[in-house]
Amino acid sequence: MERLEDVLKRLNLGGFVPSIAEVSEAEAEAADCPTCHGAGFITYEVPRDHPEFGKAIPCKCRTEVLTEQRKQKLERLSNLGPLTRLSFDNLVADGRNPETAEHRHRFRLAVTAAQVFAGSPDGWLILVGPPGCGKTHLASAIVNHRIGIGEPALFVVVPDLLDHLRAAFSPSSEISYDELFENVRNAPLLVLDDLGTQSSTPWAMEKLYQLFNFRYNNRLPTVVTTNHSLEDVDERLRVRLTDPDFARICYLQPPQSAAFQRLGGTLELLKHMTFESFAPDGRSSDPEQAEPLRAALEAAVLFAANPQGWLVFQGGYGCGKTHLAAAIANARLSDTRSATFVSVPDLLDHLRSTYGPDSAVTYDQLFEEIRTTQLLILDDLGTQSATNWAQEKLYQLFNYRYNARLPTVITTNLSIDELEPRVASRLSDPGLLYMEQIFEIDAPDYRRPDMPQRSNPRRSPPRPPQNRRRP
Repeated sequence: MERLEDVLKRLNLGGFVPSIAEVSEAEAEAADCPTCHGAGFITYEVPRDHPEFGKAIPCKCRTEVLTEQRKQKLERLSNLGPLTRLSFDNLVADGRNPETAEHRHRFRLAVTAAQVFAGSPDGWLILVGPPGCGKTHLASAIVNHRIGIGEPALFVVVPDLLDHLRAAFSPSSEISYDELFENVRNAPLLVLDDLGTQSSTPWAMEKLYQLFNFRYNNRLPTVVTTNHSLEDVDERLRVRLTDPDFARICYLQPPQSAAFQRLGGTLELLKHMTFESFAPDGRSSDPEQAEPLRAALEAAVLFAANPQGWLVFQGGYGCGKTHLAAAIANARLSDTRSATFVSVPDLLDHLRSTYGPDSAVTYDQLFEEIRTTQLLILDDLGTQSATNWAQEKLYQLFNYRYNARLPTVITTNLSIDELEPRVASRLSDPGLLYMEQIFEIDAPDYRRPDMPQRSNPRRSPPRPPQNRRRP
C-alpha cells in the first residue's frame, strides 16, 4: 500500500492518463490478439457512406487491458488499501446488528442511499451510527463502485489525515502542506471516515473547518462517517453536515444525543451486577422466601435473551431487584445489543435539566429518545418526588411504551395500589406483563447480614397463582 503522501501527490486528473509503460504493456497484450494481430485497432468493412468507414476503432484487447490498468491505478490512488475487499455485494443484508425491525429498516435505507450516491455522487452523504454498524463498509463500497466504473475517489480516515497534514510541515516531507491539503480538498469524491475520533485541538478543528467549508462552498461530493451524535460535532461543521438542501443524513441505528448517552452512566457503577454474581437464595434460610428470588432470576435470564413485554420486579429495599435489572442490561450490552438503564429520579433530573439555557439538547429531543429506545430499564419507580410535573412525565412515558408495546423493565418498592393510578393500570395489564405476572420478591436484604429477616411491609396482597407463560 502506498503512503498517503505519495497518493495525494498524484491525485489529480492528469494522474489518471495511462503512462507510456502502461500503453506499451497494452500493446504487448495486443500482439497475440487474433482480431487485430497486434495492431491494437480494427476497421470495419462498411460502405463509403457509413459513418464508421475508414475509422480505426480500438480493439477490445487493448481497451480491456487499459481499463484494468486504470482500475488498478485508481485503487492505489483511492487510499483504500485492504478495504478494496468491501463492496455492496458482500454486505450483510440486514446489517451487523439486525436486532430489531427498526435497525434493519434503517440499515436498508442507508444501503439504498449509498448505492444511489455511488451511481451519481451529488451533495453530501452522512452515515451516523455506533462502531461496528457498517458505516465504513458502506463508505468503502461507494469508493469501490466508483473505481469499478473508472472514476477516481479518495478514502481518508480523519485522524490519519490530520497526522499527515502535521507531518507535511516537516523539512523532510516529500510533499508540502499546501500541496497535500489542496489535493485532499479538491478530490473529485472524498470519503472522510470516523469524524469525531480525532483530537479536538484548535488546530485540528480549524483544518477540518477549512476542508469542510471549501467542499461545501464548491458543492463537491463528500461522504462522512461518524459514531458521534451530530449535536456533539463542532457547530461550524454541524451546520454544513445538516444542511437539508445539500446533505442526506442516514442513521444506521436510532440517534442518541450526548445527554441520552449520559443517562446510562449509573450502569457503569453497577457493572459487577451480573447473573453470575446474583445469589439466587439471597440471605434467606427460608425456602419459601428464596423461591421468589429464583423465579425472578429465571425470568430475568429469559427476558435478557429475548425481551418482550414488560418485566416488573416489586419488593423491599435490598431484595435484589436492582441487581436483576442491571444484570439484564449488562447481559444485553455484553452481547453488543442495546439497553438503556436509568433510575427514575435520575431520569426526571435529566429531563428537567433540558430546560436550562445551557442545555445542548431540547426537552423534546431527549424525551423522544427515551420513550422510543428499544429496551428501557427503569429502576426505583416510586422513589422520585411526586410533583404533578413528574407524575405527568412518567405517565406520558409509560403510556407511549404501553401503546407501542416496547420492551421495558421496571423495579419498584411500592405495591401496585400505591402507584399513580394511570401508571398502575398499565403495569398490571396481564396481556403485556412478561409471563403474565408481577414478580414480587419477599426476601430480606441479602447485602446486610445484620438485617432482621422479615417480610416486605409493602408487599401487595397475595395474588392467586397464575400460569407462567413464556412469550
